[in-house]
Amino acid sequence: MKKKIPKKSGFRFFLISLCVVLLDQLVKFFVRNSMNIGDSTAVIKNIFHITYVTNFGAGFGIMQGKTGLLTWFAIIVIGIILFYYDKIQEKKSLQIFSGLILGGTLSNLIDRLLFGFVIDFLDLRIWPVFNIGDSCICIGAACLIIYFIREK
Repeated sequence: MKKKIPKKSGFRFFLISLCVVLLDQLVKFFVRNSMNIGDSTAVIKNIFHITYVTNFGAGFGIMQGKTGLLTWFAIIVIGIILFYYDKIQEKKSLQIFSGLILGGTLSNLIDRLLFGFVIDFLDLRIWPVFNIGDSCICIGAACLIIYFIREK
């Protein structure tokens, strides 16, 4: 008789995703309701500013005006993550990295569906303006790449 292995909980994975979405959307709500597009406030003068911009493309300003394509791409990414959900649950690191990607993708998808663009606000002055969701996607993706390289 085979012993049934209990299913691991997706709590960590979904909690990380939810926190990313809530934090990103909360800050975007604050920026949208307290600033005008193009306004910028220095946090650390000439180094870090909060700048309200709308992005009709993807990260770094690429694919401008391709909202429909980017919306479908986000849906596909979300689908792939959920398709591999069982495998993700096998390792804490995969839960964290995938949770960051899912949360960032969902938050930017919410913007695209509600407004037709993504709200960006983190301005390092030497880099295109971005948001918390973008950061989480990049960190999660970079960590996943490193994880899979090490696994080989």
